[in-house]
Amino acid sequence: FMLKKLDAVADSAMNGDEAIELLVRNDYDVVLMDLHMPGMDGFATTEYIRSQLHNNIPIIAVTADIFVSESAEYLNSEMNACICKPFEPHHLEEIIVNLVKVETLASKKAG
Repeated sequence: FMLKKLDAVADSAMNGDEAIELLVRNDYDVVLMDLHMPGMDGFATTEYIRSQLHNNIPIIAVTADIFVSESAEYLNSEMNACICKPFEPHHLEEIIVNLVKVETLASKKAG
């Protein structure tokens, strides 16, 4: 799995409900959100995370649809970044590092 190459520890959810449950029970640095999960898709799951859980965790949309990153639905969502499959591990690593740095700085300013 690609995240193991980045020395990341990860959990996996099969659908939006499982992703939400994992976020309720655990503390994560970032979420990789599949946009086409069964049941609640990535957009609806992100909306729930933001509006119901009030969680500002960085969320990276993961999709094979190259047009999603330019779509109104993505641009109006509260996701922080988008990466299209297939992608190189170093591209994902760059996005994660940048988002986690920004989130850490924002938390320090708020505290």
